[in-house]
Amino acid sequence: MKIAMGSVDESIEELRDMLAEHFDVVMKACNNGDELVKIAKDADGVFVDLLPIDGNTIDQLPKCKAIVLYSTGYDYVDIAAAQRRGISVSNMPDYCVEEVADHAVTMALALMRKLFQGNSDVKGGIWDWPRLRPTKALRDSVIGIIGLGRIGSVVALRAHAFGMRVLECDPYIPLGREKIFGAEAVDLGTLLKESDVVNLEVPLTPETYHMIGEPQLRTMKKTAYLVNTCRGKVVDQQAVYRAVKEGWIAGAALDVLEEEPPSPSDPLFALPNIIVSPHSAFYSERSIKEKQRKVVEEFTRVLSGQLARYSVQL
Repeated sequence: MKIAMGSVDESIEELRDMLAEHFDVVMKACNNGDELVKIAKDADGVFVDLLPIDGNTIDQLPKCKAIVLYSTGYDYVDIAAAQRRGISVSNMPDYCVEEVADHAVTMALALMRKLFQGNSDVKGGIWDWPRLRPTKALRDSVIGIIGLGRIGSVVALRAHAFGMRVLECDPYIPLGREKIFGAEAVDLGTLLKESDVVNLEVPLTPETYHMIGEPQLRTMKKTAYLVNTCRGKVVDQQAVYRAVKEGWIAGAALDVLEEEPPSPSDPLFALPNIIVSPHSAFYSERSIKEKQRKVVEEFTRVLSGQLARYSVQL
């Protein structure tokens, strides 16, 4: 059995060595579907990390039985085309849950406690804590979580431990499940109006594309913050820039952007009350090892004729 790997970085090289214990492996950094086809046209399985795979690419993989992704998101793969060909597509939906939740809460706390503003002041020779006014106590604050799935529910538990009131909006979970995590179910409009920080934890789908844009940002409190640790295109980035620059909201923290990597001249970076991290919320040494192990296990299952554990279904 042959596995074609269309991505290369340090952790993927480690994964290659793990896969090579069970399969023949070919690996090359691919920038597009045509380059992937060159190494994968006779492969039984294909591994990619955020490399777009459209229907045309899939149709040129005649032996492929399994596509395994190195991510939770799967919006960059034509799932319908794969299903028509009988190809199993698997993502990694249950790794890095605590890492992303911790990152989201850390970003929220940094904004709400104005850590970056205070740090900048002190390093600039300003020792004047009243410049951080107003700062609301966490136990008097409301966090609104859009998407109460694996990650969103852990964010809720973290926030509840700080004494925050937790609101959630997720039409795809059974009503009442939110109580397990100390949250209250509300509609999106109520969540946006009442929250001091809004956290996004939803997949990117046609339904969620730019679900937070100018109308939603104008609904939020002027003192509120936006935190996005899911997918960049869930928010209208230009609208976020205007919202922060013009004072519709107090600030934002973004681990994901619409364009990655971003242009160094992106106007977002000129605003001191916007925090940006390099799509790193998923990362810890533990999460990488867990993801590597699950990729190997998924290929082993599918290519031995077993059902995929993490199969993506439309």
